[in-house]
Amino acid sequence: MFTVIVTLDVRPDRLPEFLDGIAANARAALRDEPGCLRFDVHRVNDEPNRFLLHEIYRDEQAFFQAHRAAPHYAEWLKVVDRCVQTKTNLYATPVDLSERP
Repeated sequence: MFTVIVTLDVRPDRLPEFLDGIAANARAALRDEPGCLRFDVHRVNDEPNRFLLHEIYRDEQAFFQAHRAAPHYAEWLKVVDRCVQTKTNLYATPVDLSERP
């Protein structure tokens, strides 16, 4: 598995457009990409214009090749350009703790 955690600071005047755009992106990723296992959108409680995306993919290829090549991702990038002030991606892989005492 491969995890992507994205932090986004959204322009307050663009919040409705951002919410529509991220909803479309998340739905399409889950519906159209077999390698996308989970796509959660979180809003930071005390920072209403900060969002966290928690995405889980089968592997790195499912994210870097399939997700980023999807037509809905190109539309999402347009939303990011218009609505997002700052964006940070964090990439992670699960740690197997099954062998730990």
